[in-house]
Amino acid sequence: MKKREKRFGPKPVRIGEEYDVRISEISRRGDGIARIKGFVIFVPNTKIGDRVRIVIKKIGARYAVGEIIE
Repeated sequence: MKKREKRFGPKPVRIGEEYDVRISEISRRGDGIARIKGFVIFVPNTKIGDRVRIVIKKIGARYAVGEIIE
């Protein structure tokens, strides 16, 4: 187990996996925010209320970044 995983726990998402999410809020930078089991996922080019299918591109200690699949 990686040191960060011990500190923040295992992540509920994995790079390359696809998820159906609903955008519930907008970040200060303008990206949509979805949550999977409480874990924050930033999704660029979305707005509140959007339901989109995403693929996870990056995972940080307390967040992930997803990209819309078309």
